[in-house]
Amino acid sequence: MIIVLAVALAGAIGGGVGTAQAEGNRASYDRQLLFYNHSFGVFDRETADAIEHSAYLREFANFQVRTTTGSGGQVWTGRYLMGRETYLELLGIGDVPGQDGTLGAAGLGLSVEHAGDLATVKERLTDEGVTPVDFLQTKDFGDGVPVPWFDAVLTTEEYDGFDAWGMEYRPEYFADPRSNTEPPSFPGDVGRERYLPDDYRTHLMRDVTSVRIAITAGDLADTVPLLRAGGFTVRTVTGGGVVAEGGGTTIRLDVASRAQAGYQQVDMSLNRPVKDRHVERIGNSTLTVGPGSRAVWTFAKNGTS
Repeated sequence: MIIVLAVALAGAIGGGVGTAQAEGNRASYDRQLLFYNHSFGVFDRETADAIEHSAYLREFANFQVRTTTGSGGQVWTGRYLMGRETYLELLGIGDVPGQDGTLGAAGLGLSVEHAGDLATVKERLTDEGVTPVDFLQTKDFGDGVPVPWFDAVLTTEEYDGFDAWGMEYRPEYFADPRSNTEPPSFPGDVGRERYLPDDYRTHLMRDVTSVRIAITAGDLADTVPLLRAGGFTVRTVTGGGVVAEGGGTTIRLDVASRAQAGYQQVDMSLNRPVKDRHVERIGNSTLTVGPGSRAVWTFAKNGTS
């Protein structure tokens, strides 16, 4: 889901982080509120087209190609691999207009599981010295009537090529039968498992267990407060990047120039172990499945060989 461009189109106003520091380890808050929902990356056309037409990916995962109309009439086309609670959104150059559709652009969506938790995230961001930027994302199911989809919070509207946001699904979206979502499992359930379909059960891919993305130092500084406010434990690594742990998915963000930024690697759990190792070349990327209950998808720097 593309957020920051839509915020700009909607004319939202907020303060940026800018000077937020990613240096030094810092423990999470007592309760984790945000969890890895999905991440997106923009790749060269060869890779995007190979993903879109891959017969293997349709066997490996609950795979879809779809075009979405969001807030402000923004339209984007993505290729989706959907698991039990997490998913991937893979785009080609120009599949979303503007800055978010350029080679090496990427994003990270983190969502709450309980209604009302996003408000607490915003309070924590204020404690981190951030002025939260609020945004409502909508979805048009094809009748021209926008349905509230989720509330989002960002730390800034200024970014180089990577944007991250916290999100909370709206009750109006769950109530719309066209969303094909599940009934709540508990009072206030706005969780990822409720949002995603159960078709993952008939495929190998279960969930995203880790992502590694190269981003600029400025984008990292703007992202770290959101990770901390969400309850992730954030530690620095060699080279100035960070690893954020918590909630079942590890997020690694490495520092790079904008020209070298982009998706690097995704690790996924499988619904069942496989005996043999399968290697699938998909454009300028390589998906290695097994042996065992793990798959690893690596991408060439900035989507090119």
